[in-house]
Amino acid sequence: MIPLRLTRPPVHGGAAAPPYLAPRHNGGPPIADDEGPPWGQGDPHLFLHWQRAHRAAWKNIPREVMLFRMAKADRLGLTYAEYTLEILERGRYLQVEDKARIAEIKALRRRRRRRA
Repeated sequence: MIPLRLTRPPVHGGAAAPPYLAPRHNGGPPIADDEGPPWGQGDPHLFLHWQRAHRAAWKNIPREVMLFRMAKADRLGLTYAEYTLEILERGRYLQVEDKARIAEIKALRRRRRRRA
């Protein structure tokens, strides 16, 4: 009978391996894809529907509309993504008079940069 080895030597770089290996374990790293499907526990139909809708909202924009939104966002001091997201989320086309909402968007931008 072959004795079962419960420990393994340190791997390359001096990092110690876990002290006990499960039976039939090859000692390699864990598989990262083991978190389940991208839609999690929910309905895959809803996930795929929203994924398609998101793609359509951001990708299928006529050139003239995109250029208009870019110019308008530049005049307001926002990025194209911020301006377009405001239209898609709230249905509002921001104007120069909407200073409070523009300030909120810029504050969120600063907060997001600090987190990253």
